[in-house]
Amino acid sequence: MTAFRYTAIGAAGERLTGMMDAATEGEVIARLQRQGRIPVRAEQAGRPARLGWHGLMQLNLGGRRGRGDRLGKQAVAELFRELATMLSAGQDLDRALRYMVETAPAQTRHTIGGLRDAVRNGSPLSAAMADCPAAFSPLQVALVRAGEAGGNLAPTLARIAELLERERALAATITSALIYPALLLAAMIGAVTLLLTEVLPQFVPMFEQSGVKLPASTQFLIDLGNVVQADGLLALLASVAAVLIARAALRQDAVRLVADHLLLRVPIVGALMREVLAARFTRVLGTLLLNGVALITALTIVRDAVGNHAARQAVDRASLSARGGGALTAELEHAAVFPARTIHLLRLGEETAQLGATALRAADIHDERTRLSTQRLVSLLVPVLTVLMGLAVGGIVASLMTAMLSINDLASG
Repeated sequence: MTAFRYTAIGAAGERLTGMMDAATEGEVIARLQRQGRIPVRAEQAGRPARLGWHGLMQLNLGGRRGRGDRLGKQAVAELFRELATMLSAGQDLDRALRYMVETAPAQTRHTIGGLRDAVRNGSPLSAAMADCPAAFSPLQVALVRAGEAGGNLAPTLARIAELLERERALAATITSALIYPALLLAAMIGAVTLLLTEVLPQFVPMFEQSGVKLPASTQFLIDLGNVVQADGLLALLASVAAVLIARAALRQDAVRLVADHLLLRVPIVGALMREVLAARFTRVLGTLLLNGVALITALTIVRDAVGNHAARQAVDRASLSARGGGALTAELEHAAVFPARTIHLLRLGEETAQLGATALRAADIHDERTRLSTQRLVSLLVPVLTVLMGLAVGGIVASLMTAMLSINDLASG
C-alpha cells in the first residue's frame, strides 16, 4: 500500500484534504466518490501534484494518469457532443458508447472503450470518467455527476461541449491575434542583430585605417556589436536560466500570488487579463449552476479552474461569505480582480435568483470584450513594433553613413 495525499470537495462544498493508503490513485478517487465527495487532486505522498487545474485557459489536464489517454479540448468536446446527440435521439448509454468505439478516431478509441467497459460493469459515466483523469477534468466529472443526478445527462454533455468549444475559441482568438506581432518582434531582433554582428563589422577596418574619430553613435554601435558577438551566447543562456528560475519561483504560492496581482495591474495587458478571467469564471460558474451544482460546491470547483492566484483568493473569500449567508458579489467587488461589469451582472443574477443564466450571459459579454481588447492590443502593437524596427534599422544605417561622410570630409580636406 502507498500513502496518497488527496484534495476533495465535501457534500456541503467544503474543501477537504487528507492522507489515504491505497494501491493506486484510481483507488483513492473511487473511495472518495463512494464517500460522496468530488475528487480534485490525488498524488503520491512526497511527489509533485499530478491531478488538478493549472494554466490560463485550460480545463484539460496534462500528463498520463490512470486509465485513458490524454485528450485535447477539441477531442473531448467532439466526444461529448456526439454522445449528447445520440442520447437525445433515444439511444441508451451502452449502445451509444459502443457505436462511438466503432467509429472513433484512434486517439480517442482507447478512452471511449474504457468508459464503455466501466459502464457495462455497472459504473456511472461520471465515475468512469473520474478513473480517466488524463482525459477528463474534475470539472467535467462534477458536471456529468450533476447531470446524472438530475436525469438530464444529454443536455449536460451538450453544455460541457459548448463550454470546451468556447474556451478553445477564446484561446485561439488570443493566440492567432498575437502571432503577427510576435513574428514582427522576432524579425526586428533578427535584423538588428544581423546589422550589428555582420554588416557593421565589415566597415570597421576601413574606419580604423582612416584614423578619423568616429561619431559617438557609430562607436557605440560598434562596441555593442562586439559585445553581442563576444557575449551573446552567454546572455542567451543567462536569459534561459532566468526564465527557469522565475518559473521555479512562481511555483511558490506566495510568489505566484504577488505576480498575479501585479499582472492584473499592468496597463492594457492587465485589462485584457481581467476580461479573460471574468469570461472563464462566469462561464464555468454558470454552467455548474445550471446543471444543478450547489453554489458553494460550484465556487470550490471554479476556484481551481480560474488559474490566476489573485482570482482564486477572491473566490475563496466569496465562498466563505456565501457559506455564511452573505452576498457572493461583495467579496468579489472588494478584491478588485474582475471588471466592474462582472460584479454588476452577478449581483443582478443574485437579486433575480437567476445567477446561473446571468453568469452565462456575462461570459458571452466578456468573450466579446476579450476579442475586442485583443484586436485593440494588436492594432497598437503592430504599428509600434513597425516604428521601432524602422527607427532601429534607420538609426544604424544613419550612424554608418555619418561615419562614412566623416571619412569623405577628411579625404577631401
